[in-house]
Amino acid sequence: MAIGYTWDCKTCDTYPTKSGKSNVVYNVHWRLTATDDTNKDSDGNNWTAETYGSQNVSTDDLSSFINWSSLTNSDVQGWVETALTADKVTAMKTGLDAQIAEKITPTSVTKTLSS
Repeated sequence: MAIGYTWDCKTCDTYPTKSGKSNVVYNVHWRLTATDDTNKDSDGNNWTAETYGSQNVSTDDLSSFINWSSLTNSDVQGWVETALTADKVTAMKTGLDAQIAEKITPTSVTKTLSS
């Protein structure tokens, strides 16, 4: 099973102005989606799992500030991953992998009696 991961870090809370800069990002609402490109569900769709959260990012040092109009999802993703730490990101990905594996080969199934 080959799993790819996609970050959505496009929704940000900003300070309208801070230290002479405009639209300074201080909090990111992120979503991490894992997609299994090998296995498909009964409808032919790739299995997916996702997690989401929000992450404060430091605004103490604005020396490498990027204007909002030039900011990309990739830029913000880097900030989020740094703030979360590599260990936490790895743990999240491992958890998503486990969710997909459970969907493919469930260890428990809920059933309802017909009468």
